[in-house]
Amino acid sequence: MALRSWLQQSKEFIRFAVSSPVPASWLYDVPESTEIEDLTSTPEHIEIVSHCWNYSHLFVYQLKSLVDNAPEDFKVTLTGFYCPEDKNTVALIKEYESKQVDNIEWNFIALNKGDLLRRGIGRNKAAKETKADWIWFTDCDLLFGENTFPSLKQTLRKESCILAFPEQVSRTALLSEEHDVLCNAKETSVEECLQQADFTTHTFSKASGPVQIVHGDTARRYGYCEQIDCYQQPKDRWVKTYEDRAFRWLLGTHGKPLNIEDVSIIRHVEKGRYKKNSTFSEMRKANRQAKDKLLAK
Repeated sequence: MALRSWLQQSKEFIRFAVSSPVPASWLYDVPESTEIEDLTSTPEHIEIVSHCWNYSHLFVYQLKSLVDNAPEDFKVTLTGFYCPEDKNTVALIKEYESKQVDNIEWNFIALNKGDLLRRGIGRNKAAKETKADWIWFTDCDLLFGENTFPSLKQTLRKESCILAFPEQVSRTALLSEEHDVLCNAKETSVEECLQQADFTTHTFSKASGPVQIVHGDTARRYGYCEQIDCYQQPKDRWVKTYEDRAFRWLLGTHGKPLNIEDVSIIRHVEKGRYKKNSTFSEMRKANRQAKDKLLAK
């Protein structure tokens, strides 16, 4: 039992296990099947979960896109986690939480900085408390377009896999912090953003990062890496996320690719998990830019 307990909570072992043939069922309570037991019909309520720390210039585009393209025939709850220390995001939230938009429910939740920077904590809280038919774990740099919600509703109708994701999205190149889209976010519309930034099509092969859509019953039962203690511990800075790999391992599936239209992602050079202007930050930035240019060829 002592060995089992250690294995369950060892960060090093978890990282090994998720990439190995070791089944999560040896250590954790996991779904017996990746198929939905009680298949529901057309979803009536979808929850979107976002985190924002010093990225209000990105989050504003997500909120604008949600208001501009609110669904006509089902409810969307936007759960946005933030920290009161982040004054720009607080001001943005105050502006939007007063907006009355048909079929949109605002659910902004303040966390202390340590809990916010470990996304698994907020995602687990949202998963356990969701009332939605499906819950979409995303990032604040993802935008919704005119056809996103109609196609989302249609593709989730009768969907039987407990985990899904949009197979194709539009992504920008890595934008510098001086780019007009990032410098003038409050004054720039989503349409102008899409015109000014150079978007190209990207194909996802699994549910990861900002494209993880989970059935509500599964989320309520298993949370988001709730049983893995190392992914429920506060951090003092953004960390490289391994939770999504562990989440797929726990659920036993990479997810089902879906044709969800008009989903866009703003990519940016400055990453919040690196100390600004540090040597390491500059090295990482140069590496990301080089890789981005190489992959774009």
